[in-house]
Amino acid sequence: MSELFTPARLRLGVNIDHVATIRNARGGDHPDPVRAAQIVADVGGDGITAHLREDRRHIRDEDLARIQAATNLPLNLEMAATDEMLAIALRHKPHACCIVPERREERTTEGGLDAAGQHNRLAPIVSRLADAGIRVSLFIAPDARQIEAAIKLGAPVVELHTGEYAHAEGEARAVELKRLADMAALAAKNGIEPHAGHGLTYDNVQPVAAIPQLAELNIGHYLIGEAIFVGLDAAVRRMRTLMDEVR
Repeated sequence: MSELFTPARLRLGVNIDHVATIRNARGGDHPDPVRAAQIVADVGGDGITAHLREDRRHIRDEDLARIQAATNLPLNLEMAATDEMLAIALRHKPHACCIVPERREERTTEGGLDAAGQHNRLAPIVSRLADAGIRVSLFIAPDARQIEAAIKLGAPVVELHTGEYAHAEGEARAVELKRLADMAALAAKNGIEPHAGHGLTYDNVQPVAAIPQLAELNIGHYLIGEAIFVGLDAAVRRMRTLMDEVR
């Protein structure tokens, strides 16, 4: 892979965590995240992302097998680097596992994984997932030090955290966009497939989608929020259209 590599089609992975958040607010089984996964599959989504957190605040353990059985879309399991989550991943064997930082008190994943500082902790987890045939991704800040760490760990994929870009304005946003583009190119140059996600909306997705080396965007909270007003199928279709317009 070279820095001139351009994926044939930018994939859209949809994170369905917050369908489960609404379900869990009242208990019971409605709304069912499995139904959300089926809708994503029906409208041409490319994958399902779900984050099984330590406190089970949204996705539950039993949801994973149900999602896998309900659609043919690849499941991307977001997980903390813990022995508990490793065991669950090895039991369910999703298509991919994206290792993310996790703090109990945070509302959402607030930053990238410090892959450089946690090499010794991450190395055996990455190795065991890879040995099980699970594609490993690291959710990292768009930073050269973290890309270098991903290379050393042998991770085939990185997902670049787009939160700083999403929250920036004016010239600051242009700076963050360049940083994303530069790090996507650096990853691709070194044989790592770059993805991106966090805080992406209809209004800010196109500059990121236009980065030629990116192979996949993972978007969740915004699409579930829009689905309240227009339905999940319409929300996903519009995001897909916006992405396709620039690629």
